[in-house]
Amino acid sequence: MHWQTVYWIAGSILALAWFSRIVEAALGMRRVANIARPEWDRRPAAPNGEPRVSIIVPARNEEESIRQTLVQLLALDYSNYEIIAVNDRSTDRTGQIMEEVAASSQSLGLPKLGLLKVIHISELPSGWLGKTHAMWMAGQQASGDWLLFTDADVLFKPDSLRRAVAYAQAESTDHVVLFPRMIMKGPGERIMVAFFQGLFVFGHRPWKVADPEARDHMGVGAFNLVRRPVYDAVGTYRALRMEMIDDMKLGKVIKNAGFAQRNVFGEDLISLHWAKGAFGIVNNLTKNFFAVLSFQWWRTVVTVVGLGCLNLGPFIGVWLAQGWARVPYAIALGSLFAIYCGISLRSAVPPYYFFLHPVGTSLFMYLLLRSMFHALWNDGVVWRGTKYSLEELRKGMV
Repeated sequence: MHWQTVYWIAGSILALAWFSRIVEAALGMRRVANIARPEWDRRPAAPNGEPRVSIIVPARNEEESIRQTLVQLLALDYSNYEIIAVNDRSTDRTGQIMEEVAASSQSLGLPKLGLLKVIHISELPSGWLGKTHAMWMAGQQASGDWLLFTDADVLFKPDSLRRAVAYAQAESTDHVVLFPRMIMKGPGERIMVAFFQGLFVFGHRPWKVADPEARDHMGVGAFNLVRRPVYDAVGTYRALRMEMIDDMKLGKVIKNAGFAQRNVFGEDLISLHWAKGAFGIVNNLTKNFFAVLSFQWWRTVVTVVGLGCLNLGPFIGVWLAQGWARVPYAIALGSLFAIYCGISLRSAVPPYYFFLHPVGTSLFMYLLLRSMFHALWNDGVVWRGTKYSLEELRKGMV
């Protein structure tokens, strides 16, 4: 077979893959609500006032961020909620800071909108990950009609919870996922975040999550708002006790059980700084991605090869092909550039970061292989100072 024919076939596949997804995203993304818009600046309607919400914040060695997160949660513009902060075996000042915030909330000038409870965990029972156990423990003590699971480094605007609950009630939904605004402090972070958001558009379909017939589901650790009866019905966090990607798996079990799920944009209603620099993100996610691929080495290798072909192929093909054989690669690149233009509308990533997409791709391929090799070499995953064996992680997968 002539090389030009090979280029035509490969380019056509890449063009179809990217162009079809950008068309689908362009038509579908407009259906994803943005609760930062004025129409959602309202109070939740309920016969007995605003429904009670329990905000659950697990933390292990988060002394740099936990104070700011708790102070902002105490200042939410919502009249009926509690905060349950869980100190999960921290070896730094996390637990002490939690107690200080709980004791000094009035001296900080915060209104009496919320009640902060602090739980200290000193031992981790077998058969549990630390984070899932912390959230399960907090859920046992929660009194809310809704449970909001969040992280210890998320920044909240005062109206974030009020808008989310108002939207949940208006849509009669059981699970609301609010996408955070990613804080990026350098080009390396922008490269990685842009790649993940592009991969997100290609690999997930947030516009299909609301469709009960679609298998698409969603979960984000920064903001998973769940009705309490639904949380109980899917088995609570006990059903996810050994899941490393617990946020997405919570969304999966909720959607698979037939409950109504929505994901929404919110601009800067909540914000999150993922990590410092590109390699900070790589280091943070090393523990996760072998779990995403079910701890199977062959799936990891196939995924790395597939991602390389899909993301690097258009850049290589448009250079190597000749004449009209370059056209399908140009279509693929144009579609990818359109995705970056869409990303720039919702984040601080300029469209020209499209030209750095091969760098983000290479770093992500490295991340996948690094995650696999670390887990296989250690026969397990070390997360926040605790080692979990591959055998128990595989057995605990949902």
